[in-house]
Amino acid sequence: MKSLTSILAVAMASIATETVNAQYHQKAEQNPYTLVYDGAITANEKGKVNIHPVTYKLNNIDIAANVYTPADYDASKHYPAVVVAHPNGGVKEQTAGLYGQKLAEAGYITLVADASYQGGSGGEPRHTDKPQYRTEDIQGMADFIAQYAGVDAQRLGVLGICGGGGYTLKAAQSNKRFKAVATLSMFNSGQVRRNGFQNTQLNTIQERLQQAAEARAQEAAGANVAYAGVASVTDEEIAKTSMDLYREGYVYYYRSHAHPNSTFLYTMSSLMDLMTWDATDQIELIDQPLLMMAGSKADTKYMTDEAFGKAIHAKDKELFVLDGATHIETYWKPEYVKQAVDKLVEFYQTNL
Repeated sequence: MKSLTSILAVAMASIATETVNAQYHQKAEQNPYTLVYDGAITANEKGKVNIHPVTYKLNNIDIAANVYTPADYDASKHYPAVVVAHPNGGVKEQTAGLYGQKLAEAGYITLVADASYQGGSGGEPRHTDKPQYRTEDIQGMADFIAQYAGVDAQRLGVLGICGGGGYTLKAAQSNKRFKAVATLSMFNSGQVRRNGFQNTQLNTIQERLQQAAEARAQEAAGANVAYAGVASVTDEEIAKTSMDLYREGYVYYYRSHAHPNSTFLYTMSSLMDLMTWDATDQIELIDQPLLMMAGSKADTKYMTDEAFGKAIHAKDKELFVLDGATHIETYWKPEYVKQAVDKLVEFYQTNL
């Protein structure tokens, strides 16, 4: 039996974590659009980039999204457009919104949407993370933005960040409306859920598939939904995390850029789909121009390298390395964001 001291210590740590998380959630509450990135729009002003919260239906699910329009936007004119797919666990108010706003500053109409079952979008059970849904989300974003006033549907690009990058590679295989395809810090969700990060869980694949199947059976029987991932984390746990992706990710998602709709949780049953999927399967179908960007110090860079090498039919493909950047630093650190945005603008100007 645990001692009273240890029980109190756990309770105090939990309270401390909840207090820290609540403090950072205030950042979202203070912004009228709940944006948590630095330099975020606080009001729509004439002559500046504006933000337009929208909702639309996708397979009978309400999708929550933000459209960013360039300065002096005129609905009677024609603009190139870019849809931005957010990272795993992320929401539109975080790094995807930052890049959406920055691209709008460069003259693009951009759309950033929460994935089905996640963030502000509908769908049950919550935090379902199935590749076919995430890929369909990107297709639905193309459907919506192509009909938005002022968008030139013949000049449509896509940017996928982290997990959104892997799903973007899949969506672009079949959706030739995307004339230019870009990823940032691409994360191959299927490979990692199957093999473990950096292939560290190869010996437990069958065991984890069994757990996922049991979780699905539990859901079908009407029992509680089982979840994998991390709901909250203490400062001590963060400090002890050895891998940059997860240590810095915990800080980003649960401290510096926390948002109440963002979580590392996903349904255990989703693993049945995730573990049998791979972002690079059929990647040779991508024949559009392809730009893949990753930090030189990112412990996820191996996934970008693998995908880039397999995209043998991509037109004028380029691997752009952000020197000195880790995976999470590409989400927010000004010097790396600027480099990435400048490269994206060059890429889209050439190909859209």
